[in-house]
Amino acid sequence: MRLLIVGDLEGHITTAGKIAMSRGAKVSHVNSVEEALTALRAGRGADLLMIDVKLNIARLVEQLASERISIPVVACGIGTDANAAVASIKAGAKEYIPLPPDAELIAAVLEAVAEESSTIVHKDPAMKAVLNLADRISPSEASVLITGESGTGKELMARYVHNKSKRASRQFVAVNCAAIPENLLESELFGHEKGSFTGAVARRIGKFEEANGGTLLLDEISEMHPRLQAKLLRAIQEREIDRVGGAQPISVDVRILATSNRNLEEAVKSGDFREDLFFRLNVVNVELPPLRGRPADIMVLADFFARKYAQANGVDDRPFTPEAISRLKSHGWRGNVRELENAIHRAILLAQGDELDTDAIMLNLGGGPAQADTAQSAGAGNGGAMVGKTVAEVERDLIIETLHHCLGNRTHAANILGISIRTLRNKLRQYTQEGIPVPMPGEI
Repeated sequence: MRLLIVGDLEGHITTAGKIAMSRGAKVSHVNSVEEALTALRAGRGADLLMIDVKLNIARLVEQLASERISIPVVACGIGTDANAAVASIKAGAKEYIPLPPDAELIAAVLEAVAEESSTIVHKDPAMKAVLNLADRISPSEASVLITGESGTGKELMARYVHNKSKRASRQFVAVNCAAIPENLLESELFGHEKGSFTGAVARRIGKFEEANGGTLLLDEISEMHPRLQAKLLRAIQEREIDRVGGAQPISVDVRILATSNRNLEEAVKSGDFREDLFFRLNVVNVELPPLRGRPADIMVLADFFARKYAQANGVDDRPFTPEAISRLKSHGWRGNVRELENAIHRAILLAQGDELDTDAIMLNLGGGPAQADTAQSAGAGNGGAMVGKTVAEVERDLIIETLHHCLGNRTHAANILGISIRTLRNKLRQYTQEGIPVPMPGEI
């Protein structure tokens, strides 16, 4: 765990750092938002940022997003100042920690970040077999291609392999090849020099250099353009990279892991993926089964997510009713574990009473074959508040309630609901046109 502290934390920085280090974290410190961004651009990566609430959290979060640096941000301030806590969450922080720092609270935050990135919850024999394979190949230096449907946990498996490897104490760096435009992905991977292209306002260390000595995950490698595939192949073969606009090659030592939800052999046959790169990456293939192929894990995961989101939302743990369990087990789970997690998160927000019943288990929000499940859940069980409403009305209420829960943050709400930000915005535009009040960021 790498912790970067930004600011003086009201004079409590030494205490906070010692607590974190006693829990196994590697701690570094900078004084300002600009210094934090400079450190991250220079490849001094972090798994968590802890920032003084007096600093410009919104500026930090916005700049991290614009530069595609994905790191959770936690704000810290004196005492339990409700206004400061709300303001920091609105600015984009994931949590607010009161100062002076409490050892157990900081430990809980560090453990939550570590757990979220490395825990593989399982019981089914199919998943046990996959983990046995991962255990055998993790200590090697071989490249690993992790395949499986969307939502099966490929990045989680990559982190598992890293944590079981000889490089576990070094950096794990991930880059989503599908989320970054082709013209930016090259500089994301290999870095760039200041002024090498429009918008290159400072030297930026690429993911290869950031991961030097550790592990680099190329997520959704199948989406990479063939032109860039050639440069990637050279970097893997020669163990050196060229920054965009740079004059000297730079040696790197990284273990490559890659994921794909597409059939790369078919992509090779169609000419969309280089065969030589495929063989370089596919030294070992770890194929993750879909959730429907590991049925014994459905309720194990559901219980895990129910406890996780009950704690996150400050509510008591509640068991699933037999009817809810039956619905979860019989659902097709086209979105796999990700769909299940979103469904349980929604259930925690919607549930009434002492149990999680079918009224809260709303599946496949936004249409599709499981729409009948949603309609049934609205009128079944003990969900009296939903009886008599149409599916559209229940959907609208859920979206608005989730938006309130997220303090108007559209991105967070879309993640919880399991829909795209575009779908959410279209729904909100429709509600506004119908005269329904829609919470805006900063108005709650």
